[in-house]
Amino acid sequence: MRGRKPIPRAATLAATPLEALPRCPAHLSAAARREWRRLATPLHEAGLLTLADRAALAAYCQAYGRWVEAEQKLATTPMLLKAPSGYVQQSPWLAVSNKQMELMGRYMTELGLTPAARSRVPRMEPGTAAEAVTQIRLLAVYRDADGILREEPMYDAREPETPQPGQTITYELDADL
Repeated sequence: MRGRKPIPRAATLAATPLEALPRCPAHLSAAARREWRRLATPLHEAGLLTLADRAALAAYCQAYGRWVEAEQKLATTPMLLKAPSGYVQQSPWLAVSNKQMELMGRYMTELGLTPAARSRVPRMEPGTAAEAVTQIRLLAVYRDADGILREEPMYDAREPETPQPGQTITYELDADL
């Protein structure tokens, strides 16, 4: 993809909103589950965690869990090892750690978990997710003979002002408008 990445927006996947916090996937390691519990609630409350984002958050958490494991192994083993051939090489745990940090950085950007990514996310009050549109009102906007801007609802007096769910109302516009 060329150019800047699109700005993450709350509730852009309105067709898949989550009423409740998604469950932590069972396949995650213990450290990954702890990271899930730490991040899922704030992301959900900010309106940034949708059903489509569950896999991305799980992948980030798993990369975090593997990074933690690699760092724990690095704390107990040397950074450089002597191979049977006599050459000195870096610990395989260092490569694992570096790769997981790289993956974590990518997912953090996508999920809005870095300062730069958060600056691109629109501010919302905690606990206020964008609401789905439940009603569309049509207004006729015109200037009257005195030049005053008027707005009037566009509905036929025979029809109810608020349509019932599933009801369709058709309006025909005059070609002279």
